[in-house]
Amino acid sequence: FAEKDITPDIGMEQPGNYGKSYHRSFHDPCKVRAVVFDDGKKRVALVGLDLLFITRDIVKETRAEIQKRCGIAPDAIMMSASHNHSGGPIGMGEPGDYDKASPLVKDLVNNKSIVSDPGYIQYLKKQIVEAVVFADAQRVDAKMAVGIGHEDKVSFNRRQKMKNGLTYSHAGVGNPDIIDYAGPIDPDVGTIGVWDLSGNLLGVVVNFANHNTTNPGGISANWVGSMENVIRGATGNAALPVVFMQGACGDITQVDNFAKYANPSSEEWREIVGGRIGAEVFKTLLLIRRGAGR
Repeated sequence: FAEKDITPDIGMEQPGNYGKSYHRSFHDPCKVRAVVFDDGKKRVALVGLDLLFITRDIVKETRAEIQKRCGIAPDAIMMSASHNHSGGPIGMGEPGDYDKASPLVKDLVNNKSIVSDPGYIQYLKKQIVEAVVFADAQRVDAKMAVGIGHEDKVSFNRRQKMKNGLTYSHAGVGNPDIIDYAGPIDPDVGTIGVWDLSGNLLGVVVNFANHNTTNPGGISANWVGSMENVIRGATGNAALPVVFMQGACGDITQVDNFAKYANPSSEEWREIVGGRIGAEVFKTLLLIRRGAGR
């Protein structure tokens, strides 16, 4: 396991919304977290990123550099952005994407939307490569187990069936025309625990489907950072690596349009979502380490 910092600077653009927005304060760090598994026949790497998204070009370039540095095959490296709305300036287009567009489109892209910061992107690629190469170099004999927890109180489908026969995204709390949710959630909390041969927990991989959009104010890993803190606190390991791989969260968010009460503050929301998922991960670890497999 390994982690590297990818925290943006104050003043950089904050992605995730439709207009220009800039980071003005710091809440908690953003990271790239990586783990390399080796069964003696093949090595694979999982990479979790506190980012809004990751582009194909970045994935291709970093995969190639990782292969060059430590030999892991490109098709054995999976990267997952957490859909973080409080992370670094990776925008809705890369430099050069709209060079041939009309002046109006160029203005919308460059002056009205979030754009990627070339310097930050170079730093991001470097940190991804360094995390995987370092994780690969730290391999030790270990045992692992896989389990699935259940958390269904912090995520909701953001689309609602309406009386007019249509479906709306975020139709609004208290809207009398809402009939029901238009789709499901995924309550599975996928959990992989890895221990050394003396029984010491080396790291955890977590998979859950929910937008990472609690936005506590300032630069932040969002609820993924809270989840990491809870798992570290519960295990008593303040430096435990926690690799988060986002699930299929397209219409799954922490906002409940059937809520009976006002939404919590952003800070509280971060702690609620991350706390409950982190607690479920810890509960699952307690079960899977006592048996073989599930």
